[in-house]
Amino acid sequence: MKDRVKNFLNKVGGKKMRNIILLKQAIRKAWSKETCYPPDRDKWTPENPAFGQCAVTALVVQDFFGGEILYCRHFHHYWNRLPDGTEVDLTKEQFGENANPCLDEIVSREYILESERAREAETAKRYLILKHRLNTIIKNSKGVL
Repeated sequence: MKDRVKNFLNKVGGKKMRNIILLKQAIRKAWSKETCYPPDRDKWTPENPAFGQCAVTALVVQDFFGGEILYCRHFHHYWNRLPDGTEVDLTKEQFGENANPCLDEIVSREYILESERAREAETAKRYLILKHRLNTIIKNSKGVL
């Protein structure tokens, strides 16, 4: 999948911010109630598709861009810091315009995928579903979303 995404992103110019925007467009199409954090599924709607998607989305962003995964305890929210220091939060919109999650800690992908909390949240399963859907969207897009 990673090579397919790199090829897909390179077709549109190879610029980092353009690639992030393009990846976000594809991820938005892949999000669903099934990839949402289980306790929040009854609140997930197509009108707020980022709701409950932060952990699995941060993992996917790290797959393609590398870097670290950041965590805010207050919002129970994950986002990314790329290797060049740029912070990328593809799911911040779920909280509304005025929300500003704070950085409390850097977490490992192992923690997000394998901790007791991750098992309860079915994070590994949701991550694989999101990756599969994203791969299908990218494969079928032929460079256009």
